This record gives sequence, structure tokens and C-alpha cells, in this order.
Amino acid sequence: MKKVLSLVLAALMLLSALPFFAYADDKPVKNVIYMIGDGMGENHLEWTKKELGVTLTMDSMPYKGYRITDSLSGLTDSAAGGTALSCGLLAFNSNVGTCSISIGSVGVVIANYENLCEASQRMGKKTGVVTSDSNTGATPAAFSAHTAARGEASKISAQQLECGLDLLWTAADGIITEESATKAGWQFVDSMDEIYNLEPGSKSLAQFSGKIQYKTGNEDDAPLSELTNEAIKQLDNDENGFFLMIEGAHIDKYSHSNIKEDMMKSLVEFDKAVENALAFAEEDGETIVVVTADHETGGITPDGDSYKFTKGSHSRANVPLRVYGTDVIVGNGETVKNVTVARNVSKLIGNESPFPSYSFAPNILGSIFKALFSLFKK
Repeated sequence: MKKVLSLVLAALMLLSALPFFAYADDKPVKNVIYMIGDGMGENHLEWTKKELGVTLTMDSMPYKGYRITDSLSGLTDSAAGGTALSCGLLAFNSNVGTCSISIGSVGVVIANYENLCEASQRMGKKTGVVTSDSNTGATPAAFSAHTAARGEASKISAQQLECGLDLLWTAADGIITEESATKAGWQFVDSMDEIYNLEPGSKSLAQFSGKIQYKTGNEDDAPLSELTNEAIKQLDNDENGFFLMIEGAHIDKYSHSNIKEDMMKSLVEFDKAVENALAFAEEDGETIVVVTADHETGGITPDGDSYKFTKGSHSRANVPLRVYGTDVIVGNGETVKNVTVARNVSKLIGNESPFPSYSFAPNILGSIFKALFSLFKK
């Protein structure tokens, strides 16, 4: 416990020394499409291309590098990985948009981190989260909630109803209902037909009846590529622009199970979503597209003239980082720290407020760390 407390204090002290920049001399980026292939490592891409004989659109993006994924716990989970991508700050495993001490599914928040959706909302931008997971999955939660532990699904869902997003399209979590969503001011939808018929700019919450499509060719559920198109249409109606996070969650799920065929189908569908995002960005001229992963799953390694899974869990392998529209986030062949992507996105959109940013929790532990933090800063 002493080591954990020391790490928390060290992390927050480090933040106090960070320089805060704004690109005052450059025109801020209007729109950001932030795409996360959960569990997607570089060897996932290589194996899929070799096995299926396909090319991937994300490989055509002009800036291609890598991102380190470690959390304060070392080998990251999806919650801390999502928090680094959304907030530009390190967290312990299981933390969602916070720095917290957690045990299992419960914990105590020390500090709440601001995420990129919240920063974008302060700037008057539209914001949206789309995922092939449920809304309480670790990655979408990191862009829309703040909890000590990823297992606090009821807290996450309650916060998401009030989080200020303009759209939240996910598989059903079994907690949010049409009644609770409507009461909170959302237009509730649960089918692609309803998505297609939404009025542009409406505040919509989708809870699809089953898991969103993760296999190419499955017509029963909502394809991530189509959801990407429709989400852009919904958000692209404001002079201040938008921030949209898209997650392909099933790359990770099938990598945990070491099912290569379904992992590859999931990756191809995610790449179709990337293709649609890039098509919009190229036509629009005011949009950057960032494609990366929160971590690698499966420990995929070369095996003769092919590849193989070596584990059913996460690894510490660096993950792909592809960018369209700017060379600020990564240079070709460069490896960047996991927190720098969110920080650079914040700079690029012209955020003049400090980012990353945090506030101590209004509890005993938060008060103690606030006092210690003030003492050590003197």
C-alpha cells in the first residue's frame, strides 16, 4: 500500500511540472476522429494481411509510428489504457478516468481526470462515443465517466446519462433503459433503421439488442463501419466541429480467446470504419484521424512464415499509431509515450486550458493527497 500511495503522489507531482501549450500561431483542428482497435498490436495487422491476402486502409495513413502502453500498474488493462488515451494521464489498472485505489470492483477515487470529450465540450464542440462493446466497457467508459473501478457498471451508466455527449451508440449494458435515457434528455434508439432516420444533430443514445457486428458479413446487427458514417453525419453540423471516439472492441475479445478467424474479421470491419473516417477527412479538409490501440492482446509473434498467439492475455508490446492530417502526434517510425497522444490532440484543437487536468476527489483520501501535493510543491 505504501508503494501505491507513493506512486500516486509521484504521478500527480509529475503533472504539476508539465508544460501546457496551445498552438496559438496555427489554425486549430476543427474535427477529430479518434479510433481505437482494442487489443490491436502490429502483428495483428501483419497476420491478418498475410492470412487473408488483404490490404488495410490504416496502412495508407501518412504518419505511422508506435505507442507504449504501460500503466502505473505496469502491464496495462483496458481501463488504464483507455484513461491514458482519453485523459493523457497514467492510472492504475481498473481506474476509469481517475487516479484511484481499487480492490476488485470497488475503490476510492483520489483524483478525477478530465477527458478529451469534456475538453472538447468546453470548446463548444459536439462529442460522440461509438463502440462495438457495451457502454460500460472500459474504453467507452474512459471517455464518458469517472470511477475508481471498471466494474462499477451502475455508476458508469448513471454518469454517462449526464455526461454531455451528443451521441453514445453501443451494445446494451442491461442497465440503461429507454425510460431512463428519455428522462435524461436522450433520443433512445435500438436499431440501424432508427439510426438512419435520426434528425442530424439530435442527442441520441443507442442500445442495440445484441452485440454490435464484429464479423464482416453479419447483417443482423449494426456494422461499426456504418455506425462511423452515421455518427459523422450526426456530429458534422456545428461550426465549432466535433470529437468522435470509435472503438472496435472485438479484436481484443477474440484475441483473448485465441480465435484467429474472428479476430481477423473483427479487424477487417474496424479497418472499414477507418476507411470511412478517412474518406470524410479527405473531403472535409479540417479533420484529423488517429488510429491506435489501448494495448496488445494475445502476444502474437512470428511463427515460421506465419504468426501465432502465445497467450490469452495482454502483453507489453508497443501498439500501432497511425495518423492522418498532422505530423504533430507521431513521426514515421517514432515511438511515443501512451499519454502524449491525448495531450497533442488537446493542443491541436486549440484547447487553451490546462490539459491534462485533474481535480482531487471530495473525500478524505482526496483531501489528504491535496494537502500532501500542496506541501511537496512548496
